[in-house]
Amino acid sequence: MKIVLLGYMGCGKSVIGAFLAKQLQIPFYDLDQEIEKETHNSITELFQSKGEIYFRKKENEVLKTFLTKEHDFVLGLGGGTPCYYNNHELLLQDGVFSVYLKATVDTLVSRLIKEKAQRPLLHNQDEVSLKDFINKHLFDRNFYYHQATKIVTVDDKSVEQIANEIKALLA
Repeated sequence: MKIVLLGYMGCGKSVIGAFLAKQLQIPFYDLDQEIEKETHNSITELFQSKGEIYFRKKENEVLKTFLTKEHDFVLGLGGGTPCYYNNHELLLQDGVFSVYLKATVDTLVSRLIKEKAQRPLLHNQDEVSLKDFINKHLFDRNFYYHQATKIVTVDDKSVEQIANEIKALLA
């Protein structure tokens, strides 16, 4: 089974994905890290040197390659991945189980305000502008996120609770 986690930055894709993969005894991959390995550049460097269009194209290529793998895995997508190059349609293939990790705006703000330095899109945001920024993004991405096989709400839950919820959905 190819388990693909999607959702907005800060919803927990990497942390939950790694935990879930360990429990299921299958590998975990982070799409952004795989792109960085392939291009020998950080995501920030790719955006700055080659632009978003190049990045989104590379993201699509790496995602397609991943979904053709024969072995089981958990894959955490970038927050915008489902919204470009019809990537959301790739997640509808047989053998792909996609899960939208849904968080409220307040949950996302409380997590992301602490991580602004590591998030290029958020450098210049204060709490109020961050909330507006996330609200707009979620509105724009809502359609794509809701194409997932299942939706799991992450607010006020532990990593273990969320992983157990996903495992129950797989059964």
